[in-house]
Amino acid sequence: MAKDFYAAVADRRTFYGIGKEIKVSDEKIEEVVAHAVKHTPSAFNSQSARVVLLLKSEHDKLWNITMEALRKIVPPEKFTPTEEKINSFKSGYGTVLYFENSSVVETFQKKFPLYAHNFAIWSQQSNGMLQFVIWSGLELEGLGASLQHYNELIEEEVKKEWSLPADWKLTAQMPFGAPTFQPGEKQFNPLSERLFVYK
Repeated sequence: MAKDFYAAVADRRTFYGIGKEIKVSDEKIEEVVAHAVKHTPSAFNSQSARVVLLLKSEHDKLWNITMEALRKIVPPEKFTPTEEKINSFKSGYGTVLYFENSSVVETFQKKFPLYAHNFAIWSQQSNGMLQFVIWSGLELEGLGASLQHYNELIEEEVKKEWSLPADWKLTAQMPFGAPTFQPGEKQFNPLSERLFVYK
Protein backbone atom coordinates (compact mmCIF):
# COMPACT_ATOMS: atom_id res chain seq x y z
CA MET A 1 0.00 0.00 0.00
CA ALA A 2 2.90 2.36 0.74
CA LYS A 3 4.12 1.92 -2.82
CA ASP A 4 0.69 2.90 -4.13
CA PHE A 5 0.68 5.99 -1.92
CA TYR A 6 4.13 7.15 -3.01
CA ALA A 7 3.28 6.48 -6.64
CA ALA A 8 0.07 8.49 -6.38
CA VAL A 9 1.94 11.41 -4.82
CA ALA A 10 4.57 11.33 -7.56
CA ASP A 11 2.14 10.76 -10.43
CA ARG A 12 -0.42 13.36 -9.35
CA ARG A 13 -0.07 16.11 -11.91
CA THR A 14 -2.11 18.94 -13.38
CA PHE A 15 -4.01 17.52 -16.36
CA TYR A 16 -5.55 20.11 -18.66
CA GLY A 17 -6.38 17.50 -21.29
CA ILE A 18 -9.34 15.51 -19.94
CA GLY A 19 -12.28 13.70 -21.51
CA LYS A 20 -15.62 12.19 -20.58
CA GLU A 21 -14.88 8.55 -21.53
CA ILE A 22 -13.75 7.32 -18.13
CA LYS A 23 -13.36 3.72 -16.97
CA VAL A 24 -14.34 4.36 -13.37
CA SER A 25 -17.88 4.06 -12.01
CA ASP A 26 -19.69 6.97 -10.40
CA GLU A 27 -19.88 4.88 -7.24
CA LYS A 28 -16.09 4.52 -7.13
CA ILE A 29 -15.61 8.26 -7.59
CA GLU A 30 -18.04 8.90 -4.75
CA GLU A 31 -16.13 6.39 -2.61
CA VAL A 32 -12.82 8.17 -3.24
CA VAL A 33 -14.30 11.56 -2.34
CA ALA A 34 -16.21 10.30 0.69
CA HIS A 35 -13.15 8.51 2.08
CA ALA A 36 -11.11 11.70 1.76
CA VAL A 37 -13.78 13.88 3.36
CA LYS A 38 -14.09 11.48 6.29
CA HIS A 39 -10.40 10.89 6.99
CA THR A 40 -8.56 14.10 6.08
CA PRO A 41 -7.47 15.76 9.35
CA SER A 42 -8.64 19.15 10.57
CA ALA A 43 -7.59 21.35 13.49
CA PHE A 44 -9.41 20.42 16.71
CA ASN A 45 -11.29 17.90 14.55
CA SER A 46 -13.43 20.84 13.42
CA GLN A 47 -14.38 19.14 10.12
CA SER A 48 -15.27 22.48 8.52
CA ALA A 49 -14.72 21.38 4.90
CA ARG A 50 -17.68 20.76 2.63
CA VAL A 51 -17.52 19.08 -0.79
CA VAL A 52 -19.97 19.04 -3.69
CA LEU A 53 -19.37 16.41 -6.38
CA LEU A 54 -20.78 17.30 -9.80
CA LEU A 55 -20.94 14.60 -12.48
CA LYS A 56 -22.04 14.49 -16.10
CA SER A 57 -24.58 17.21 -16.97
CA GLU A 58 -24.22 18.83 -13.53
CA HIS A 59 -20.50 19.21 -14.22
CA ASP A 60 -21.26 20.77 -17.61
CA LYS A 61 -23.66 23.18 -15.93
CA LEU A 62 -20.90 24.47 -13.65
CA TRP A 63 -18.61 25.34 -16.53
CA ASN A 64 -21.47 26.96 -18.44
CA ILE A 65 -22.00 29.18 -15.39
CA THR A 66 -18.29 29.97 -15.31
CA MET A 67 -18.22 30.73 -19.04
CA GLU A 68 -21.09 33.19 -18.78
CA ALA A 69 -19.57 34.87 -15.73
CA LEU A 70 -16.31 35.38 -17.61
CA ARG A 71 -18.12 36.62 -20.69
CA LYS A 72 -19.33 39.58 -18.63
CA ILE A 73 -15.82 40.73 -17.74
CA VAL A 74 -13.57 39.64 -20.64
CA PRO A 75 -13.67 41.82 -23.78
CA PRO A 76 -15.25 39.99 -26.76
CA GLU A 77 -12.13 40.40 -28.90
CA LYS A 78 -10.06 38.63 -26.21
CA PHE A 79 -12.60 35.96 -25.26
CA THR A 80 -11.49 33.11 -27.55
CA PRO A 81 -8.59 31.90 -25.32
CA THR A 82 -10.85 32.11 -22.27
CA GLU A 83 -13.55 30.11 -24.03
CA GLU A 84 -11.05 27.44 -25.04
CA LYS A 85 -9.75 27.16 -21.48
CA ILE A 86 -13.21 26.79 -19.93
CA ASN A 87 -14.21 24.27 -22.60
CA SER A 88 -11.12 22.23 -21.71
CA PHE A 89 -12.47 21.90 -18.17
CA LYS A 90 -16.00 21.22 -19.39
CA SER A 91 -14.69 18.41 -21.60
CA GLY A 92 -14.03 16.39 -18.44
CA TYR A 93 -16.43 14.05 -16.64
CA GLY A 94 -16.89 15.77 -13.29
CA THR A 95 -15.85 18.51 -10.92
CA VAL A 96 -15.20 18.54 -7.20
CA LEU A 97 -16.22 21.80 -5.54
CA TYR A 98 -14.45 22.62 -2.28
CA PHE A 99 -15.99 24.81 0.41
CA GLU A 100 -15.34 25.87 3.99
CA ASN A 101 -18.28 26.22 6.37
CA SER A 102 -17.57 29.62 7.92
CA SER A 103 -20.11 29.04 10.71
CA VAL A 104 -18.11 26.04 11.92
CA VAL A 105 -14.92 28.10 11.89
CA GLU A 106 -16.62 30.90 13.84
CA THR A 107 -17.96 28.41 16.41
CA PHE A 108 -14.46 27.14 17.13
CA GLN A 109 -13.11 30.70 17.26
CA LYS A 110 -15.62 31.46 20.04
CA LYS A 111 -15.02 28.16 21.81
CA PHE A 112 -11.23 28.57 21.85
CA PRO A 113 -10.60 32.36 21.89
CA LEU A 114 -6.88 31.93 22.55
CA TYR A 115 -6.53 30.41 19.06
CA ALA A 116 -9.30 32.40 17.35
CA HIS A 117 -7.00 34.14 14.88
CA ASN A 118 -5.65 30.78 13.69
CA PHE A 119 -8.85 28.89 12.91
CA ALA A 120 -9.40 30.52 9.50
CA ILE A 121 -5.81 29.65 8.57
CA TRP A 122 -6.13 26.11 9.89
CA SER A 123 -9.37 25.55 7.98
CA GLN A 124 -7.66 26.52 4.72
CA GLN A 125 -4.74 24.23 5.51
CA SER A 126 -7.13 21.35 6.12
CA ASN A 127 -9.01 22.14 2.92
CA GLY A 128 -5.71 22.06 1.03
CA MET A 129 -4.97 18.62 2.49
CA LEU A 130 -8.42 17.46 1.45
CA GLN A 131 -7.83 18.70 -2.09
CA PHE A 132 -4.54 16.81 -2.24
CA VAL A 133 -6.03 13.59 -0.88
CA ILE A 134 -8.89 13.65 -3.40
CA TRP A 135 -6.55 14.62 -6.24
CA SER A 136 -4.23 11.72 -5.38
CA GLY A 137 -7.18 9.36 -5.02
CA LEU A 138 -8.47 10.31 -8.47
CA GLU A 139 -4.95 9.73 -9.81
CA LEU A 140 -4.95 6.21 -8.34
CA GLU A 141 -8.17 5.54 -10.25
CA GLY A 142 -6.56 6.62 -13.53
CA LEU A 143 -8.22 10.03 -13.69
CA GLY A 144 -6.56 13.33 -14.50
CA ALA A 145 -7.47 16.55 -12.69
CA SER A 146 -6.50 20.17 -12.17
CA LEU A 147 -7.22 22.75 -9.50
CA GLN A 148 -9.00 25.97 -10.47
CA HIS A 149 -10.03 29.10 -8.58
CA TYR A 150 -12.94 31.01 -10.07
CA ASN A 151 -14.28 31.41 -6.55
CA GLU A 152 -15.58 34.97 -6.23
CA LEU A 153 -16.69 35.02 -9.85
CA ILE A 154 -19.11 32.10 -9.57
CA GLU A 155 -19.76 31.52 -5.87
CA GLU A 156 -23.18 33.16 -5.59
CA GLU A 157 -24.50 31.56 -8.77
CA VAL A 158 -23.17 28.15 -7.66
CA LYS A 159 -24.90 28.45 -4.29
CA LYS A 160 -28.11 29.46 -6.02
CA GLU A 161 -27.99 26.68 -8.62
CA TRP A 162 -27.37 23.87 -6.14
CA SER A 163 -29.23 25.38 -3.16
CA LEU A 164 -26.13 25.55 -0.95
CA PRO A 165 -25.97 27.33 2.41
CA ALA A 166 -24.97 30.98 2.53
CA ASP A 167 -22.23 30.31 5.10
CA TRP A 168 -20.29 28.02 2.78
CA LYS A 169 -17.24 29.73 1.28
CA LEU A 170 -16.08 28.39 -2.11
CA THR A 171 -12.33 27.73 -2.13
CA ALA A 172 -11.57 25.74 -5.31
CA GLN A 173 -12.87 23.74 -8.25
CA MET A 174 -11.28 20.47 -9.44
CA PRO A 175 -12.39 19.33 -12.92
CA PHE A 176 -11.42 15.73 -13.69
CA GLY A 177 -11.79 13.12 -16.39
CA ALA A 178 -9.96 10.64 -18.56
CA PRO A 179 -6.46 11.97 -19.36
CA THR A 180 -6.24 12.79 -23.07
CA PHE A 181 -2.57 13.76 -23.07
CA GLN A 182 0.27 13.72 -20.57
CA PRO A 183 1.64 16.91 -19.00
CA GLY A 184 5.23 17.87 -19.67
CA GLU A 185 8.12 16.80 -17.48
CA LYS A 186 8.02 18.43 -14.07
CA GLN A 187 11.02 20.46 -12.96
CA PHE A 188 12.28 20.24 -9.38
CA ASN A 189 14.50 22.62 -7.46
CA PRO A 190 17.32 20.83 -5.59
CA LEU A 191 16.12 19.18 -2.40
CA SER A 192 19.24 20.53 -0.70
CA GLU A 193 17.62 23.99 -0.95
CA ARG A 194 14.27 22.80 0.41
CA LEU A 195 14.88 19.99 2.91
CA PHE A 196 17.08 20.31 6.02
CA VAL A 197 17.79 17.36 8.31
CA TYR A 198 19.55 17.52 11.68
CA LYS A 199 20.64 14.37 13.53
